[in-house]
Order: sequence, then structure tokens, then C-alpha cells
Amino acid sequence: MAAPSSSVRIDVPTVLAMSALAYTLSNLAHEGLGHGGMCVLVGAHPTVLNAIFFEYDDHAASVLQQKWISAGGSIADVLVGLPALWLSRRPALAPAWRYFLWLFAAVNLLTAFGYLLYSGIAGIGDWAHVVEGLGSPLLLRGGMSVIGALLYFVVAPRLLMPAIDPFFGADPAGRGARSRRLCLLAYLAGSVSLVIAGILNPYGTKIVLISAVAAGFGGTSLLAWYFDLPRRATPAASAVPLTIERSWPWIVAGVIELAGFVVVLGPGVRLG
Repeated sequence: MAAPSSSVRIDVPTVLAMSALAYTLSNLAHEGLGHGGMCVLVGAHPTVLNAIFFEYDDHAASVLQQKWISAGGSIADVLVGLPALWLSRRPALAPAWRYFLWLFAAVNLLTAFGYLLYSGIAGIGDWAHVVEGLGSPLLLRGGMSVIGALLYFVVAPRLLMPAIDPFFGADPAGRGARSRRLCLLAYLAGSVSLVIAGILNPYGTKIVLISAVAAGFGGTSLLAWYFDLPRRATPAASAVPLTIERSWPWIVAGVIELAGFVVVLGPGVRLG
């Protein structure tokens, strides 16, 4: 008799390590590649790269340069997230790589889409800086909120669900348990990783709340609940779901990456 899908192994330590990797690398893409890369591209002067923020000489940068730098984080999230999502759907890849690429893509895309919603509702953050002075704040914030909500709650699930469904299987009894290990557990572990690194920042707890907590626990919160909702399996799901076996290379890579992220980028690296 075949084992039910809920009993097909998903190794928790390996998922935890992959989560730390996906979240920290995604944050590096946002802060370093996005804000930092755009800063260099528009000719501004970078000063500090931290685990949860990026700084540059804003006194010497024009308003237009500042707007591009603020937008750079979300632009990078999308530019790295979409190719990773496409790769995660390649059957030729090992299941562990498919899951990691999916999680990395999910964190990037949810961060980008969630930032529009966050800036629209709260009036702070990257996109609030981008639209500042461009028109009616009420209309601009309302527009960002609507667009962000559509991207986050409608577009993101439709992009992400097909690639993760092969890991859930077709058995309704096992889909919820597997989604909690692959999505909710990853959400908690990855978000905690950002907060731990953020605690070491030189500016105190306020920036941890508006950056690390908001980006992790807020920005990727779709992972905590959406994939656990009861739904019919997509055609991509199979009777025997894909597995995540114990992998020491993934675990070691996750530990090394998290340690470096916390110890080196937690306090920040001065760039000039």
C-alpha cells in the first residue's frame, strides 16, 4: 500500500537551512544589488551596506537619483525573482533545488509587491520616497495600495502556486501538513533570520521594526497562510509529492551564510 502524501519525508533541518539562505540572499539582492547597484548606476556615492538597510550620501544626490535608488530594491527583487521562479519549474532539476529556487523567488516577489502595499498604507518606505512630490499624496498612496494589493493577493499566488504544488501532492489529507512545513516554517525561520541580523544594526530597534520585521514577517506573510488554504490540487500535483531529504551540504551552506550575514552585515560594512 502506498504511503499517504503527509508521510513522505520533508526534512525540517534542511528546510530551515534553505529558508535562512533564501531570505538572507533575497535581502542581499534587495539592499546590495538593488539599492546599492542602482546607487552606483546613477552616479551616487554608497556609504554603508547593512543586513537590513543600505545607505548612501543623500546630501550629494539629486532628487531624481534618490528616487531611482529607492526604487532599485524592488526592481532587483523582480529581476532576480522571475528567473528563479521559471527555473524552479524545470523538472530536470533536483527537488531540493526546485524548492530553494521557488522559495527564493517567492521571498523576492512578495517583498517587491508587498512594498507597494506597505508604502501605500503606511506612507513610509521605498515607494513612498519614489512618489513623494509627484502629486496628491492621497491619490498616490491609494493607487499604490490598490496596485500592491492586486499584485500581492492576486498575481503572486497565481505565479507561485504551480511551482510549489508538486511538493504538496494530490492527497487532500497531506497537503496542509506539507504546506506548513514548506511555507509556514520557511516564513518563520527566514523572518527570524532577518530580525536576528537586524538587532546588531547601529541605529537601534526602530529600524528593526520598520525594516527587518516589516520585510520578513510582513512582506512575506502570504507564505504563512495562503498555501495552507484548502484547495484542489493543480494538474502539476502528483499522487507521490516531491520530497526534501536530509542534505548536509544545504545545512552547512545555510549555517555559514546566516553566520556571515549576522556577524558581518548585521553591524554593517562601510563602503566609503
